[in-house]
Amino acid sequence: MVIHKLLGYQDKAIMADVLPNAILEICVVVGASNEQLKEVCQAAHKGSTRSRHCLSPEVRSVHVPPFVSLEDSQSGYVAQNFTRTPRRRSFKKKKEFKRANPNVNAGYKEPQTEEFSIPNNIDLQGLPQLCFPGELEIETEPKEDQYHFLVFTDVFGTRTYGVVVQFYRPIQEGNSFQHGQAHWNVTGHNRLMSVLYAPFSVCVISKFPYYTAFKDCLSCLTVHIKSCREMDFDQKVRQFAAKLALVPNPPPGTLHLVFNMKPLQVVLPSREDPKDPVVDLDLHTPFLCFKPKCILQILTCILVEQRIVFLSADWALLTLIAECFILYLHPLQWQHTYVPILSKGMMDFLMAPTAFLMGCHVDYFKEVNSEVEGLILVNIDEGTIKFSHVAGTEPDIPEVPSEAAECFTQRVESLQLHYDLELSHLGSCTDISDLRIRRRDWQRNLNLQIQEISLELIVNIFREVSNHLNYEYRVFNSEEFLKTRTISDRPFYKKVLETYIFHSFLKARLSRKVDAFSHMELRICSENDRTKMRDSPRRPTMEEMAMRKERNCDFLMVRRLAASMPNLPVDILHDIPVEHLSMRKDKPENAVKRSTKSIRTFKLPEFSSPLICFSAIAWYTDFINLLSKAINATGPESSSLLARYYYLRGLAYLMQEKYLEALSDFQNLYKTDRDIFPKELVKKVIEAMPPDQRSHAGRKPELKRLISIMLEKERDVTASDEHVKTFELPKTHMHQEDFMKRIQESGIVKDVDTILRLFDALTIGHLKQIDPETFKDFYNFWKESETEAREVNLPLEVIEHLDKNESVYKLSSSVKTNYGLGKIALTQKRLFLLIEGRPGYVEIAKFRDIQELENISVMFFPLRIPALKIKSTLKEPFVGNLKNERDLWQLIVKEMWAGKTMADKHKDPQYIQQALTNVLLMDAVVGCMQSPRAIYAASKLAYFDQMKNMVVPKTTSETLKHKINPSAGQTSPQAVNALLYTPGHQIQLEEDENANPRLWCALSEGKVVLFNAASWTIQQHCIQVGNSKLNCMLGVEFSQVWIGSQDSSIYIINTRSMSCNKQLTEHCTDVTDMVLEDRGSKFSQKLVYSCSLDGRVISWDVNTLEIKTNFQLPNCHKLTAIKLHNCMLWCCVGDALLEVKKNGQLFRRVMFLENPKGSHVSFSCFLAFPEKNQLVTACADKGEVCIWDMKNLSQPWQKIQLQDCNSISCMIFVKKQIWIGGKGSDKVRGKIYVLDTDKYRVEKELVAHVDMVRALCCAEDRYVLSGAGREDGKVAIWKVE
Repeated sequence: MVIHKLLGYQDKAIMADVLPNAILEICVVVGASNEQLKEVCQAAHKGSTRSRHCLSPEVRSVHVPPFVSLEDSQSGYVAQNFTRTPRRRSFKKKKEFKRANPNVNAGYKEPQTEEFSIPNNIDLQGLPQLCFPGELEIETEPKEDQYHFLVFTDVFGTRTYGVVVQFYRPIQEGNSFQHGQAHWNVTGHNRLMSVLYAPFSVCVISKFPYYTAFKDCLSCLTVHIKSCREMDFDQKVRQFAAKLALVPNPPPGTLHLVFNMKPLQVVLPSREDPKDPVVDLDLHTPFLCFKPKCILQILTCILVEQRIVFLSADWALLTLIAECFILYLHPLQWQHTYVPILSKGMMDFLMAPTAFLMGCHVDYFKEVNSEVEGLILVNIDEGTIKFSHVAGTEPDIPEVPSEAAECFTQRVESLQLHYDLELSHLGSCTDISDLRIRRRDWQRNLNLQIQEISLELIVNIFREVSNHLNYEYRVFNSEEFLKTRTISDRPFYKKVLETYIFHSFLKARLSRKVDAFSHMELRICSENDRTKMRDSPRRPTMEEMAMRKERNCDFLMVRRLAASMPNLPVDILHDIPVEHLSMRKDKPENAVKRSTKSIRTFKLPEFSSPLICFSAIAWYTDFINLLSKAINATGPESSSLLARYYYLRGLAYLMQEKYLEALSDFQNLYKTDRDIFPKELVKKVIEAMPPDQRSHAGRKPELKRLISIMLEKERDVTASDEHVKTFELPKTHMHQEDFMKRIQESGIVKDVDTILRLFDALTIGHLKQIDPETFKDFYNFWKESETEAREVNLPLEVIEHLDKNESVYKLSSSVKTNYGLGKIALTQKRLFLLIEGRPGYVEIAKFRDIQELENISVMFFPLRIPALKIKSTLKEPFVGNLKNERDLWQLIVKEMWAGKTMADKHKDPQYIQQALTNVLLMDAVVGCMQSPRAIYAASKLAYFDQMKNMVVPKTTSETLKHKINPSAGQTSPQAVNALLYTPGHQIQLEEDENANPRLWCALSEGKVVLFNAASWTIQQHCIQVGNSKLNCMLGVEFSQVWIGSQDSSIYIINTRSMSCNKQLTEHCTDVTDMVLEDRGSKFSQKLVYSCSLDGRVISWDVNTLEIKTNFQLPNCHKLTAIKLHNCMLWCCVGDALLEVKKNGQLFRRVMFLENPKGSHVSFSCFLAFPEKNQLVTACADKGEVCIWDMKNLSQPWQKIQLQDCNSISCMIFVKKQIWIGGKGSDKVRGKIYVLDTDKYRVEKELVAHVDMVRALCCAEDRYVLSGAGREDGKVAIWKVE
């Protein structure tokens, strides 16, 4: 099968643009020209006394795919890699040859040109001087081979990498060569003179930074070419390049590729994650050259985008050290000029006025230091940093924030950087392969440790940035962020916040990008952090105050006690004020410890020699056979490894133009691991497939579905907004909608209902619009209140009386009270008096103990002083002469008291947090209005004081244990569409958070929120699975959660990595329900049955994700639920229940006639009751539950009418009870009914949601959890009796 017959030229070009890249882009031989070498030899023959011969390097030969001739391609099948033609441009190189007539201008060689097709981003004109960045000198003795490394960056910021080896070959008696042909002759006595050695370079260029792998490959090459005949030299290099052109880039993951270059086995390491860079160098090299403090200084210079120059006598170190620092910054990216090696002719680059990172030889230090100003000079050989002194001033380089620097230094000191120390207890290795494997494993583990340490540094520096982001409006409040930094750290942040690096970082955070930073941020957020976050977000607790006071006595003077965004609580990763707990000296390792994945290797087929067209075909055939054997030998439990094999085999099939086989492998990959699925490649392949093969693929259901997804799904994708805004005060009048937007942008509050109340408060006595001055006054007072709060310095004698998670939110002026003279302080739990003079603490009252508030007047001579009287259950009444602050404090205390009462009644801690938001807004409204109507306006915000008399039924209060809010931190609640409880591991590890039980909450827009069910604290705010409503969830073993979506897909979440990289796409409409068939034996096959709204039922093998059965229910347009009972499938199709066999054959139909006219009852949900062989059904449009005998399904034998129930949405069995969730008839309230299955009567009627109960699940028969619609958006936790 010949590719030219299958595809036209245009189609072939399209395919070539997206075909997978081999690791080789181009291979170039560089050295002195034949003319120069001849002159050197002639000078030596004449006895020239010159001790040095410095020549100009040129490109001598270029080797770039394809490596077969047109004749070869016409003789049979051509491997695709040998015919791919990516975007290229021509390069003309001088071609010299000996003239036929020696009598005419015998010494003249007529220059002609030879044209090559090279990749578009390769500059061969400038390559020679980079291959010889120093001098190209002829030597009398051969020198040891030398390697160095290159990085090229195009105008789009795309980097290409080069590895160069310099080696010496003798030149004597016509030994200069070009395609194996000698070009001059010298006389015979030339043999008596000393042999001269000329340096040559071979440069391998790739899109991937495989520095060590290419160094190994070139080491193998030089063994063969340094001593080979001249006529064989070019052919050996060409064969070398042809081999590398076959080797594919390994997919991300734990599978490394190994190939034999003789005598070495070369390893191509894969990147661990698709978003991670390839690491194929020794990351500890900078730690051998610099002290940790110096490394931090260099990183700071990079972060503040200085003009940085690395200097060394070793060309290789220049690139390796620079690359290490670039990798230390990941996922932050250097976006300016990056030239790690400057040749002598490129030194003028250092005059560039903008930021850059470059490297040059240390010999140029004096010239650079004296002629170019404003440079950061990093001497690798001496381990020092200096500044060029032309202008007499040094750049202002701030220090890394102290806490992050301290943690980094401690972690670095724990590293074992010397490999020899690892060998002291081991015997000598007698096999070089074993020795290399041992060294490689040690280096890999060390690299992982260094990556963790450097990433932790970046996270510790920038993680609190998230506290000042408004994600909805993409706003970063830089001023507020800087105010929260210590005085010593502010210079660093002021410079960094102005850089392109930080701007790109902000765009990624605001886009909620899931990358290494977000993963690390989540790992170092401890359970304590999450608990404190829920109680008092964005305020330092007493525990943190005490710890900081010990380390820095003036820290509290500059640290915020009351934040600008009282959206309480904010259960969101991006809003977590993760403090320094991960940097504590007592446990530096546990902060970022993660399990390391075991590495697998796959050995590529041996390369034949010579490598011609047909041997390349055979190589791909062998490659496919080896992969097929590996796939057959790998069990379904190793799905990650299988995915990598499918990926590689799919690529190999593409090279052989076996498109159907390739698409089949890519379909398996799409189901197994979407993270590495080559979407653009598959899409282009589908578009370029010949019509007959495209038609054939369309006849296979799975391939047809894949083709449909690839060609149609992208149409719905819109360009993401990546801009970053800074908050600006409004300049025009604002109506309600515009005011809401401005308040949310400012970060003051997000909740829509609260903002509407604030709008009413600020427009008292005015038209329903707010002028810019009023908004400015409100905003400024809010910020001034924060500044005053930052000046509070609580003494340790006071801190020890408060709970460790308490924070101070407001202080009064100094007032006289019956407890003494001082300031009244408000926390989320209590009021206390901060005694003036000597440090002192007197508790006034906890909010739950308050019995009465009273405005009174205290007589002092002829004056009547306004005072506030607080009666509590535990102490004598408190009287404080608050004077003109009294009315405001009365509002504040009443709101907090009411909020605490509501929180206790409804078992919802968020109420107290919402009350805190309200009182801070009251304070700001009164402060900005300064009018007699200010208190009345502030009373508009007293929401809980108006709601405190709401009665909670006794049964509800006794049964309800707690409430949690998956939508916390959002502008409005989201419906909880499905709930899933997964138990923890039997053997719990202290540091393993995954050992705890979990609650999964499926919301709208493809969001899954995860709670730790041991503490009911949030564990992960958002796992994104598509963008549609999520309908159902199913726990499969301990490692998987399956989620059915409205977009017709089933998403599979790995519960260990918390990532969704598997997707089943065979359904065509909403996936509505799933059920697991587990026969109990570990050897039996586990199946999942899924159903979609159109009546399609599919059974899946859990291990292989293969379809076992697939059938369509006849005349079904509303399949909403599916259950397994007695090896039969029960399906709810609206007006009927169908009992079908597992092959889809209908067995029984259950219908309920409401009246003789024949109208049918619509079923909303049902349960099979195996103990009593009964069926329980619920009606969708009325509150009626029917009990059916399985033996006689003609009519229900009992009906139970639920009081005040309009509809039923869900039911579950718990012990001997049926819990029923639905919608009440009196108001839009969610109601739960508990039905006794022995007496068939309602035992309890529970009311805890303001919207319909949409989901129920059970937690180990101890608790039932209910989730409500979007008007409520909360999850209630009920005790089972």
